[in-house]
Amino acid sequence: MSSPNLKRSFPPVVDEHVRVLVLGSLPGEESLARAQYYAHPRNHFWTLMGEVLGTELVALRYDERLRALLARRVGLWDTVESASRRGSLDGAIRGHCANDLQTLATSLPELRCIAFNGGTSARIGEKQLGGASPFERLRLPSSSPAYTLPFDEKLEAWLQLRTYL
Repeated sequence: MSSPNLKRSFPPVVDEHVRVLVLGSLPGEESLARAQYYAHPRNHFWTLMGEVLGTELVALRYDERLRALLARRVGLWDTVESASRRGSLDGAIRGHCANDLQTLATSLPELRCIAFNGGTSARIGEKQLGGASPFERLRLPSSSPAYTLPFDEKLEAWLQLRTYL
């Protein structure tokens, strides 16, 4: 029997044309309940990515959002495959098992940049990817509402993704 605190990530959203891979840490409770990346209504991810891509994403249905990302060569995944966690905060992640980022990254022939959505994602992801790689790595401020950096400052950092599209 599995623990109610054991959380699992979703499958990657990628295709062979992905140039930018955005990696979160582990889906929060709202995302897990809805089986959707960044489902919490206060999470800034879809607003930030809409600004990066110059298109409205928030108003779209979830499947349309994912198609819009892939059409602009952006993929999604998480650094954590599974972990024990009460609630949604990254600081509560315990005993994590990492996703195989190296295998995914090397399977994407057009990948130019891996962007970590927040510090926990970056810490875990950098360990998985190791040293030198043929693509850039960006540490972005978390899109989570728990990370209280003003939106404009988050956006300024996230707009760097345009360089790799």
